[in-house]
Amino acid sequence: MSKPSQSQFGADDPGINRLRQIKHIALDMDGTVYRSGKLFEFTNWFLAWLTELGIGYTFLTNNSSRSVKGHRAHLRRLGVTVTKGQLLTSTQVTLDYLRQAMPAVRKIFVLGTASMQEEIAAVGYTVVSDSATDEPDAVVVGFDSELTFARLCRAAWWIKQGKPYLASHPDYICPTAAPTVLVDCGSVCAALHAATGRPPDVTLGKPDPWMLHGLLERTGLQPEQLAMVGDRLETDMAMASYAGVLGVLVLTGEVTAARAEAHQPPPDLVVTNLAEFGEQLRVGRAETIF
Repeated sequence: MSKPSQSQFGADDPGINRLRQIKHIALDMDGTVYRSGKLFEFTNWFLAWLTELGIGYTFLTNNSSRSVKGHRAHLRRLGVTVTKGQLLTSTQVTLDYLRQAMPAVRKIFVLGTASMQEEIAAVGYTVVSDSATDEPDAVVVGFDSELTFARLCRAAWWIKQGKPYLASHPDYICPTAAPTVLVDCGSVCAALHAATGRPPDVTLGKPDPWMLHGLLERTGLQPEQLAMVGDRLETDMAMASYAGVLGVLVLTGEVTAARAEAHQPPPDLVVTNLAEFGEQLRVGRAETIF
């Protein structure tokens, strides 16, 4: 690809000084590395450059309808090769939370896709059947693109009985370029709230900081050494702010520069795309790579 435009920051800019500390990048996916199923031309350049510089990266997604294996396959189809350890989904974050905060939970009613159920079962939990006699310890709701009315009602029943109730993430819709509305986890939880009078006890995924706290723990880094890069103010940038990490907004998604400027609190850094962010990192490292 062509060389990015020159940096708008000088080497003594306070923002550049903060960039010098970055050792790992948390990357949103849709709207950041690709959009509408098409990889941005600069994505693989950016990832290769991070590797050359010794900066690690992890893809983050709220989309719990796919397993880690499914997300890897999706990225591979787009032209990005990613290892299992370079992906962190809201399902994994939910499992981390269950292990640490609710160790007594062993049996779960999962209102989610077959792949989500398989991921939960694979780490030792019993995924209960759709039966009034197969009682769970907790209910977990995800982005269920295979949702049936019967299973929605069963989830409502267990929630109504007072079972602990977790949502993998809060998104009301999943972005798509198709002529439809993809009803996401937050919308299903809204229906369950209306039916039972209970919102989720815990909602994981972006913007909850648990996802980034877990990533910091896995990498052994401090908050000032991590940057969260994404295209959404209410999820990506909010999570960065809550976790105390550098928030980098890219304008390749739904947010305009004017909206970003008016938002409170503002993102730490606003860039046109990953290529421009790469240029900022270059200045921060005081290295000439072009």
